[in-house]
Amino acid sequence: MESIDWKAANEACEALTEEQDDFVRELISHIAEKWTLWTISVLSEAQGPMRFSRLMDAVEGISQKSLTKTLRQLERSGFVTRQVFAEVPPRVEYRITTLGEGLLMQLQPVWQWTMTNIALFEEARKCYTGDTRENPWMQPNEPVAQGKASVA
Repeated sequence: MESIDWKAANEACEALTEEQDDFVRELISHIAEKWTLWTISVLSEAQGPMRFSRLMDAVEGISQKSLTKTLRQLERSGFVTRQVFAEVPPRVEYRITTLGEGLLMQLQPVWQWTMTNIALFEEARKCYTGDTRENPWMQPNEPVAQGKASVA
């Protein structure tokens, strides 16, 4: 397994201005949000423009409000484009950009790694939830007062 060159990574971070560092952190936060990757992967798989309603159908479980917010953030960051057609009723289409495709190319190995190691994650969850304590943060054999766990 390759190791991370932390020295180079830290030097790259140190070279950023405070504004750039804030911007990078903001972008990473947006990328890591619940619906972001699913939304751009649906747009990528479509290999063409998609209307809002088709995205709503394809990104199962997302609310209209969450999809609107996600698409605005993706457009603002340059991961998708939005095209409005002057029709009645108005038609809006979204399309993934080259930048968005590039992001997916970087993250696809993470998805693959996660799927490859799913059994290890399942085992870790079983070990974590395997004890019988109501609150996993309590120390073993710690009394529970009035139905509430005390904080260690």
